[in-house]
Amino acid sequence: MSLLVVGLSHRSAPVSVLERASLAAETQFKLLQDALAAEPAAEAAVLATCNRIELYADVDKFHAGVAELSTLLAQHSGVGLDELTPYLYVHYEDRAVHHLFSVACGLDSMVVGEGQILGQIKDALALGQESHTAGRLLNDLFQQSLRVGKRAHSETGIDRAGQSLVTFGLQQLAGGADTADWARGKRALVIGAGSMSSLAAATLARTGVAEIVVANRTRARADRLVEILGQAGGTGVTARAVEMAAVSDELTRADVVVSCTGATGLVLTGETVAGALGLPFDAATTAVEAPAEPAADLDQHAAWVENGSATTTAQAQAVRRATVPAQSTGPVRLALLDLAMPRDIDGAAARLDGVRLIDIESLAEASADAPMAADVDQVRTIVADEVAAFGAAQRAAHITPTVVALRTMAADVVAGEIARLDGRLPDLDEKQRAEITQTVRRVVDKLLHAPTVRVKQLASEPGGAGYADALRELFDLDPQTVAAVSRADLNDPNRGRS
Repeated sequence: MSLLVVGLSHRSAPVSVLERASLAAETQFKLLQDALAAEPAAEAAVLATCNRIELYADVDKFHAGVAELSTLLAQHSGVGLDELTPYLYVHYEDRAVHHLFSVACGLDSMVVGEGQILGQIKDALALGQESHTAGRLLNDLFQQSLRVGKRAHSETGIDRAGQSLVTFGLQQLAGGADTADWARGKRALVIGAGSMSSLAAATLARTGVAEIVVANRTRARADRLVEILGQAGGTGVTARAVEMAAVSDELTRADVVVSCTGATGLVLTGETVAGALGLPFDAATTAVEAPAEPAADLDQHAAWVENGSATTTAQAQAVRRATVPAQSTGPVRLALLDLAMPRDIDGAAARLDGVRLIDIESLAEASADAPMAADVDQVRTIVADEVAAFGAAQRAAHITPTVVALRTMAADVVAGEIARLDGRLPDLDEKQRAEITQTVRRVVDKLLHAPTVRVKQLASEPGGAGYADALRELFDLDPQTVAAVSRADLNDPNRGRS
């Protein structure tokens, strides 16, 4: 296994860089194709969420792989390589497995323990399968990460360590008040109808808002979300869909706005928000500070990932704080929750009188010092155990084609000797011939059983890859036969699919 991951996340880069480096769906597909065409990579998968972009690959050369994957990320994100490099982290082999398993369990999320990442990992696997860039290693890896994530949520209380970004964001908007009391009777505007917006709408309905208005560029998707909200039952929420052109008008009646679209530009400008509230807008006095300088090197970013999710270095917090817009003071007339990447809502809106804006950067800052639940340690133990088991399984799988080829050769030898026996003793009846054949096969199976079981055990241990080569050499196995077994396993249409 030569698994390599190169990426950046909310732990290594400010939102201003993450939103510039965000990858549209068609860009992700092209990135995978180009990664597979690159010489060091045999497989590739991309995990792109609102707060992380990671490229996974099976490579035959570490340094060439890092250089190629970093270059590809820069080319497809549109952020120059020199600018992007200080924010990148690199993990290799078991550390790469450990990283993905930690991500799947929610340990590397802004809000520790949130479960939405499992759906995003599943989508990343599906894209790799559809684009035919995820082979045996990445199929096994991503499938196992999904199982590890589900195990963490079912066997521990990691869900108590944090909530979804939506729930956490609404708590921040409530400003310490009970969320249900704060939301009761409010009018909510949800912009977007994707998975995150749908989650936001459902959460708002359960929280107790009086009305939800859904705006989306594709009206049919907004209508569908409204229909689903109506089927939820028991919430008593009134829901309706509008065109995106009606957002400015709806903004004048809204108390809460949640936005999460795939737009590349701002959906709500500071001027639009000011106009909805009847306030003057001065771009000069509402400007947001420039982001801080990036951290010094890749080792620092790797340390952030290795050292856990709920604690960060002072440098990481400084990067965050530099891009969190200052909030206005006084009573809140309009609460804005921006869950998009790139951002949907102008950060300058936060400085308008009566406006409270919570965005991805604000959530990161708010959760940076959250207390660690005891369950997190239990999840880390699960991750460590699963990483060891995955590595052992991969090493054992490496020798399986050689063992299969050995048994195939033995079966061929038995068949050849039985054929010779038929020529020498043509008067044997079927019963005698069957008994002799069965006896010879049992002898061969018993001779091969202990060595093949032992070689699989040895191969599963660290440094056990050489046993396959030794077995091929000792028994003079045909390399083409071993390769054919590997190809048959790799091309199994059921492999790696749930």
